[in-house]
Formats: sequence, C-alpha cells, structure tokens
Amino acid sequence: MANILVITGSPRRGGNSDRMAEAFIRASEARGNSVERIDAAFLDVGGCMACNRCYSDGRPCIHSDAFTPIAEMIERADSIVLVTPVYWYTMPAMIKAVFDKFYALVVGGRMGTKRAALIACCEEHDPTVLDGVRVPFERSAALMKWEVVGEVLVPGVLNVGDIDGHADLDEARELGASIRWRRSFSSTGAPRPRVAPTRRSVRSLTR
Repeated sequence: MANILVITGSPRRGGNSDRMAEAFIRASEARGNSVERIDAAFLDVGGCMACNRCYSDGRPCIHSDAFTPIAEMIERADSIVLVTPVYWYTMPAMIKAVFDKFYALVVGGRMGTKRAALIACCEEHDPTVLDGVRVPFERSAALMKWEVVGEVLVPGVLNVGDIDGHADLDEARELGASIRWRRSFSSTGAPRPRVAPTRRSVRSLTR
C-alpha cells in the first residue's frame, strides 16, 4: 500500500483540476492505497521568507501557519502528487507557497526519496503553456532525487465540466491506479521508518 499525498492548487470547487484530483484519488484508493489530500487554496500558508531558520525551534517554519501539519503529511508520504491549473503561465500562488516551503524539509534532512506525479490543466490549446508548471515540478523533483512516475498535462479546458468525457480524465484515473507501495529510503540511504497507516478522509486539511 502506498501512502500518497495529493496537493491541489485550484480555489474553484468542482473545476477541471479538482475533478482530475478526485478521479486520481478514487482510482488510487480502489487499489488499496492510503490517500491524504491538501487543498492549498483554502489554507493559510505564507510564502517562504528566506530566513533559513527552518526547524530552529522544532517547527518546519518559524512563521506559524498551516504548513506545520502539511510538513508532517509530506514526511509520512512516499508519493507526492501535485494537481493544479495554470494561472498566468505558472502555478497559482496558494500551491506555490506550499511548494516553496518544501525547502524546509530539504534543508532539515526530512524530505527523503519519494515518487512524484503532476496533473495540470490550462485554458489555452497550446501545450507549451503548461511548461510554467511542468518545468519547476520536474527540476525540483530532479533536485530532490524524486522519481517522477507520471504526468497528465491537459490543454484546452476552461469552464467547469470541460474535462468531463476527456481522455485525460481517464489518464488521471490510470495514474492513480498505477502507483504502488515500495520500500523507500531517506536522504542518508537508510531505510525510512514506516508509519502505521491510518484511514483518513481524503478531504483532510481542506477548507
């Protein structure tokens, strides 16, 4: 059983990326995986202040916000999935704030090796518009030595429901069903301690 953390970036409930997130989650849970979900748009997470005081007082970020419980969820996950629309040719500010604070776990030696996947969509039909999300995701994954196991990148969807009946919605489901548990390792190469899985709502840390 894989422990998967899905982080979404859209504030539009029932929108296209939200529907792909739900399709991924349902398919993944049907395969016996444990899935937690964070809806970044509805959480109070401030941007990284570049103070380099991560974990100096035991917290991942000394500026108290919702990232503290998020960091715990990131630590126990063996797979991270980002699901987001494109805003002005990059990811929305809300999920970017969470993504930027991954830095705390990296410098704190708590990130470890993980698998990662990206699900993203945009209004324009030009697929290169998605590069503003894809490139930072792939470069960050390479830096953290994560294994990218899949990407579902969907251009040409704007209005709520545009994704319905779209082949890429099925791809999101297939990606969810394809992720399996494997033994993971910390950044030091030692086996990561396994956390006993607990059944939690996939809506944990939402709204």
